[in-house]
Amino acid sequence: MSGAEDLEAIFDRFSKQTNPIFKKRDVLRHTYVPDRLPHREEQYRTLAHVLAPVMANETPSNVFLHGKPGSGKTAVTKFVLNVLKRKAEKENINMMFSYVNCQLIDTSYRIFAHLAQDLGKSVPITGLPTDEVFNLFKQALEEKKTMLVVALDEIDLAVKKSPDIFYPLTRINSDLKHSKLSIIGITNDVHFKNKLDPRVKSSLTEQEIVFPPYTAPQLVDILVERAKEGFHEDVVDDAAIGLCAALAAQENGDARRALDLLRVAGELAEREGASRVTEEHVRKALEVIERNTVAEVLTTLPIQSKVILLAIYNLSKEKITDEITTGTLYEEYCNVCNDIGLEKLTQRRVGDLVNELDMLGMVTSRVVSKGRYGRTKIVSLAVHAEEIKNALEKDYRLGTLLNS
Repeated sequence: MSGAEDLEAIFDRFSKQTNPIFKKRDVLRHTYVPDRLPHREEQYRTLAHVLAPVMANETPSNVFLHGKPGSGKTAVTKFVLNVLKRKAEKENINMMFSYVNCQLIDTSYRIFAHLAQDLGKSVPITGLPTDEVFNLFKQALEEKKTMLVVALDEIDLAVKKSPDIFYPLTRINSDLKHSKLSIIGITNDVHFKNKLDPRVKSSLTEQEIVFPPYTAPQLVDILVERAKEGFHEDVVDDAAIGLCAALAAQENGDARRALDLLRVAGELAEREGASRVTEEHVRKALEVIERNTVAEVLTTLPIQSKVILLAIYNLSKEKITDEITTGTLYEEYCNVCNDIGLEKLTQRRVGDLVNELDMLGMVTSRVVSKGRYGRTKIVSLAVHAEEIKNALEKDYRLGTLLNS
């Protein structure tokens, strides 16, 4: 059988399945916004009350949503804004909303350009001063004569890149005559508010809504509802749903994690031609997601961080010493930089990047005492060496430098 025929056989098997697993696969993705949000009634009602002045052509307060990842902040925001938009249209109230994912759109220029484009104003990707792009957005907003609600998801990432971004946004209403703007700030960083400029802090956090982590029983309720809509009847074992919920509850009650586990478990069952999604499929899904997460992090790392990982990988393979000190690591790092013509960072900066890799779970570092010789940091890989190798081999600059 040729390669093309082999692929056609796979596609045929899925298109002709007599007992398919999924009814609507996308329901199991965390980007899907359902008609009901179990265990977030208090949060979406509070947000609705904050935004309700729109219905009286008044400007709502800015509102700040914070909680751990996967606690429902984005889903609640989109859910409330969708209902508000439909209601405003019925009442002939001119209201618009713009959602900005600051993980993808993370600079002042790009955020202002995105907002302007949502209002129908064409802005070049680059080339203009940032204040000019802001003025184009402000002009577009004034021309629309509308109430604009801007949801800025993961705003901490935008502030990290552009610390002054929110000052003009929180002051814009004083310059507008025919339109108004309200901000919904969303963050996973519970300490983010304390890092804000005092000029911005009071106006951006006029109202606050806290999202506690989901408990395991709450996650079961969420998964049961999604499973009814996403899977065919009697396809998913109750034990599989319980295991997804339990595993996600261990990781800060992350509903996205629970949904990903259930969806991938279903995909594995589908691939096997199984008639049911079982606990075993969930356990296999956990392995797949862990592998994919590591690969995604590794492939998106900056080149300097990849070089540091390559140096640690090579040193661990050479086994010249059982312990990789920061001094030894820095020597190997410099060797790799010389090999690929990369500008070397200082040893202190390399230490900072090692700490960042530690936070990402790629390496572990610990300080040990050497007695009268002082203290030193010992570094080692926190993921399988094979995963590091597979990811770095895809980088044309580094693949040939890996020790086997």
